Amino acid sequence: MQVTTQTPQTPCVVPPTPDGEFRKHAGFRSKFLPTARDVLVYLPPGYYAEPPRRYPVLYLHDGQNLFDGATAYIPGQDWRFGQTAGALVRQQAIEPVVVVGIYNTGRERVEEYTPSVCPRLKVGGKADLYGRLIVEELKPFIDAHYRTLAGVCDTGLGGSSLGGLVTAYLGLRHADVFGKLAVVSPAVWWDGRHILGDVAALESRTGARIWLDMGTEEGARALDDARLLRDALLAKGWNLDQDLRYHEAQGARHTEAAWAERVEPILRYLYPKQ
Repeated sequence: MQVTTQTPQTPCVVPPTPDGEFRKHAGFRSKFLPTARDVLVYLPPGYYAEPPRRYPVLYLHDGQNLFDGATAYIPGQDWRFGQTAGALVRQQAIEPVVVVGIYNTGRERVEEYTPSVCPRLKVGGKADLYGRLIVEELKPFIDAHYRTLAGVCDTGLGGSSLGGLVTAYLGLRHADVFGKLAVVSPAVWWDGRHILGDVAALESRTGARIWLDMGTEEGARALDDARLLRDALLAKGWNLDQDLRYHEAQGARHTEAAWAERVEPILRYLYPKQ
């Protein structure tokens, strides 16, 4: 996918494909965090069809890993999100959804994707500021420039590893904004399983519909951690296979290729055809 750099207000238009279209907003700046980041917006097939309609939105972390192998952390290994979403839309298997890929900023990724300072690693703790970037700046920008459904039931958040951790954290903290969460291979281990305490502190479940998963080859501790997070959510009132889907991906490792295989079931669960 070839893109060129332009300002956030005048996006680069990528030639459309049968799977959808892309708009790249380069150098999106925030008053909460110092480093600008690119934002890549996926528009589903039929976005420009008549009569015009509005679409739910899914915000995803690590945007460079989602759509293009050339920008992925491991070259050639991306989530193939556009291809999978486009195929499902054309099959009428899911509701068409706008996907917003938020690029990480490299060096600051760990800081921004963690809710607390890890005493052992002595880094982290800027997730609240990153959340404000999304909730107070990026979401209003997307809602103003695209035909979106802006309500909580139509707004999702997702990511993997530390991106899964920050999804769970921000999804619970901003339950009035995010009604769908894709918590993929979350780094529950961060800061002594701090996220489990966040769940325990809830008075009751929020209204979020949650996908939670872990690969069976990501390590015994990671698998145990995912089960602990599942059980913590169940204890707060989420119902398995109703508003909480827990999945153990057999043989799956902690890789972009493994997460790409889970895009289809995630989309089918969070955005089923109505």
